[in-house]
Amino acid sequence: MSSYRPSFNSANQPPKQTNFTQNSRNVMEMLVAEEVEKQIQSLPVKTASFIKSSEVVAYALNRLPSLYATSKRGWQKQWHHGKTELGQKITMAVRQGIVAVQRDPLRVNDPLSFQGDNKAMEALDKLKSVLQREDLSWENVTDVVEQTLINTSKGRITWRRISGADKDSFDWEKHQL
Repeated sequence: MSSYRPSFNSANQPPKQTNFTQNSRNVMEMLVAEEVEKQIQSLPVKTASFIKSSEVVAYALNRLPSLYATSKRGWQKQWHHGKTELGQKITMAVRQGIVAVQRDPLRVNDPLSFQGDNKAMEALDKLKSVLQREDLSWENVTDVVEQTLINTSKGRITWRRISGADKDSFDWEKHQL
């Protein structure tokens, strides 16, 4: 049985995305990212400011099994497996990662940058800003957006426009029901 191994070119750059990486996702990455965010938010602000969440995520992922999925049903099964059977291991790996990262706050590193991989998290961050909901996560995004739409339809505006938005965009505040 062959295994997937990324190869690097002479400039030490990751290869272009293959069909595999374009059509599959590791559910564990999302579960760990959410747990890291949750645990960092529970820390004192000063402590949290010294922690790089990407380092904690990498630390934890290197100690947990992968949960790849290539379909919606597969995603749901892996998500459920990760939440129910691996939840405590995820929590512990993240906790250990936070401690490990805190041990060496002066360490300098040259972070990897994968522009396309961050789009989902960037979108979630923008949605947090627009909806003014720091508690927004991939786990509750549907419920939060639904409630925001219901509130808006009832005239209760609980969100704000992004500054610098196109002037041609619809202004909800001027067109309340």
